[in-house]
Amino acid sequence: MDTKKILLIDDDELITMSLEMIINAEEGFSVIGKGNSGEEAIKLFDQHSPDLLLMDIRMENTNGLEAAEQILAKHPDAVILFLTTFSDDEYIVKALKLGVRGYLLKQDYKSLPVALHAAIDGQSVFGGAIVDKLPALMSSTTSSTGFDYKGSDISEKEYEVIQLVAEGYSNKEIAQKLFLSEGTVRNYLSTILEKLQLRDRTQLAIFYLKNAST
Repeated sequence: MDTKKILLIDDDELITMSLEMIINAEEGFSVIGKGNSGEEAIKLFDQHSPDLLLMDIRMENTNGLEAAEQILAKHPDAVILFLTTFSDDEYIVKALKLGVRGYLLKQDYKSLPVALHAAIDGQSVFGGAIVDKLPALMSSTTSSTGFDYKGSDISEKEYEVIQLVAEGYSNKEIAQKLFLSEGTVRNYLSTILEKLQLRDRTQLAIFYLKNAST
């Protein structure tokens, strides 16, 4: 198994040390750099080309969101996972639109090794508290704007299903709203996930929010 290189950025040195111990204890991972600011994140990412950057958001001067934006502009394939104390709606929306791989709260640190594996394997990783917020975020920030699906492989009806999934509706509720059977909704959902190369409803909701017009 190839050892995956992890870069840690957090302005709390005690947290950084604790995370380093957790990560280095997990087979297949090695912390190859640490920093305590967004500026260091940018510099160390260029130096080490890590497989994953685990970073806090609220830091002095250049914060995690600003650092992620600069890193992704230069390294579009960068795998960035936020680990923060704050579940502010504004932060979550900004993070998703930037295209980071995930957003976890520090209280979920016990699930960190699993999250690291999943993120490096290409999955979107979001803590339960963040996932619970998604429907409300869709309704308040993107449901009226959506994204431009025309010219894509997504049909108008599939787009309607995507919108309703993103807003937190169940298959039964979607069927009632669109005057379809639940089986038809399930078929639509399977086709949509295949076309967009997504794994599940949560990833679909995140895709919608990430690509919604501002």
